[in-house]
Amino acid sequence: MTEIFTWLGPIAMGAVVVVLLLGLWNMMRGGSASRSQTLMRWRVGLQFLAVVIIMIGLYLSTS
Repeated sequence: MTEIFTWLGPIAMGAVVVVLLLGLWNMMRGGSASRSQTLMRWRVGLQFLAVVIIMIGLYLSTS
């Protein structure tokens, strides 16, 4: 079971980085403010999901 979280953790962190970079790129090139806002909201949600996945993985690996 912990093998799943071994893979999901880095994937979730990678998704956070991708969305963060997309949001920053959109802001730097002067794109739509609403698109940047949407991407940053996705980033916050993905960060929450990444933290939950990592914490579950740590919990399962210690028990």
